Amino acid sequence: MSVIKVMSENLANKIAAGEVVEKCASVVKELVENSIDAKAKNIKIELKKGGLEEITVIDDGIGMDEEDAALAFQRHATSKIYKDDDLFFIDTLGFRGEALPSIASVSEVLLETCQKDVGTLIHIKGGIFQNKTASPARIGTKITITNLFYNTPARLKYLKSEQTELANTVAFIEKLSLAKPSISFTLLNNEKVVVKTSGSNNLLKAIHEIYGLNISSNMLDIYALNDDFEIKGFICKPELLKSTRSHMTTFINGRVIRNNEINKAINDAYYTYKPDGKYPVVVINIETDPTLVDVNIHPTKQDVKLSKIGDLSKLLYDTIKNRLYQSLLIPKGIKEESVKNTDFLNISNELSNNNFLKIDSDLINKNDLEETESFKQTTFDFGEDTYENSVKNEEFKKLVLYPVGIAHGTYIICENDEGMYLIDQHAAQERVNYENYLDNIKKEEITITDLLIPISIEFSNADYIKFMSNKDKFTNLGFSFEEFGINTIIIKKHPTWLKTGYEEVSIRKIIDLIINLDNNFDIYKFRENVAITLACKMAIKANEHISMLEIEGLLKNLVKCDNPYNCPHGRPTIIKFSIYDLEKMFKRAMN
Repeated sequence: MSVIKVMSENLANKIAAGEVVEKCASVVKELVENSIDAKAKNIKIELKKGGLEEITVIDDGIGMDEEDAALAFQRHATSKIYKDDDLFFIDTLGFRGEALPSIASVSEVLLETCQKDVGTLIHIKGGIFQNKTASPARIGTKITITNLFYNTPARLKYLKSEQTELANTVAFIEKLSLAKPSISFTLLNNEKVVVKTSGSNNLLKAIHEIYGLNISSNMLDIYALNDDFEIKGFICKPELLKSTRSHMTTFINGRVIRNNEINKAINDAYYTYKPDGKYPVVVINIETDPTLVDVNIHPTKQDVKLSKIGDLSKLLYDTIKNRLYQSLLIPKGIKEESVKNTDFLNISNELSNNNFLKIDSDLINKNDLEETESFKQTTFDFGEDTYENSVKNEEFKKLVLYPVGIAHGTYIICENDEGMYLIDQHAAQERVNYENYLDNIKKEEITITDLLIPISIEFSNADYIKFMSNKDKFTNLGFSFEEFGINTIIIKKHPTWLKTGYEEVSIRKIIDLIINLDNNFDIYKFRENVAITLACKMAIKANEHISMLEIEGLLKNLVKCDNPYNCPHGRPTIIKFSIYDLEKMFKRAMN
């Protein structure tokens, strides 16, 4: 007797539901994406107890007739692809025909839809049709899900609390609202509005409605394209950083995706503009030929594979780095209050008149609804930065700052006609030192000098072996040494860019870096690490007194820097208090 049998349709759907439907947010995702594919302009999501009790999605899309409404619950029934070649030109959010039958197999469903004069009402429980009747004519679709996972207790027990399930849904709807600024989204939980967007087709306004004024007023527009990709959207100034990547929102052809290489390119572009472990707020749409994107990796359609990912990563990296490079990035001492879901404020004439405010293309990236394994900021993948067409901080160079004193022996106080500035003397000196060291290290011709008294360095056995295996890295920087006894070397010559009086401590720091090199050696990363290490150690310390002449010299050198706004570790060097900020604090201005 045969032991192999074809499983029933209902059992197959329950198994598929294990991949398609993981939580309440998964149900909302599939239903809302169907509404978008149906050309809806207004989508309303109503939850009870975060979706644990009931999920209802109402749209004003094209709806379905009676025959299609019934077919929609059959596995692999879809209106979005018909032949093999269609897989290479997918321009809809859904296409597999698995979502509705999978959801219906593990819940109770009421579908009310109408395309013309007569509507259709379908009731399904546990994947089994209960009845089908006529319903009032209202163009669009309303679908209600109750008793989720009632017949799969193993899945039911893994549903989280109302707050957790709601948070996951809110996170997704917020990203989708940014992806589709032309669609109005309303999300309610227990009859209370949680998310509401206007559908104005204005991306910056959508950012304001989701994140509030503090973020939307500190965004920078970006745009770039090459032969295969077009990117446009907004990136934040370095003063707006988050502790997770959940605000790194990118989309490919309107689809929420997971792609660590894209996230890494964005994160790397902020290198030295932010501390490691902090992440920027970005909303970026990537348009490309559908043939370069494979979305048919997983039933959730969030994992994608991209052809020419290297070209895309470089385009993102260069575009973001260049935009930061051109912008005045002095953070304000007083932050604006965050206001969400109110009438949009005219944030700036420059941005409000910008073409990027109307991104009709679907914009949404998936930085995972739940955080994937965190990655450290690494950069250097694209070689040395070249910004031949960039304006090098012209706005900053136009600032005339008059130093008036020092607070707490650490913060230089300056003023001009616009307000007051506080400059961290250590961070500013670090930035000046860093760029000076990096420029010298990169030079092909290195000027060296003899040490008056050779420096002797003694190693442990293990460290000596490591150093000698990487000695070329040391000599390439301009150092000359000889072996001197057991596990000992003497340094006789060094590059002239070492700070006078700090030669030995600098050399020991560089040797420590060489000893601790990992197997994935990167010359650019190594140079950066050397420059950062030396810059920090040789900078003016907090509470270290400096004269007014030294302050003026430091300010002049800071203005010459490529990035005068942050130390190499990403901390701000300068903060501004406008005259209005000061008057507001002292109640001279009451508005």
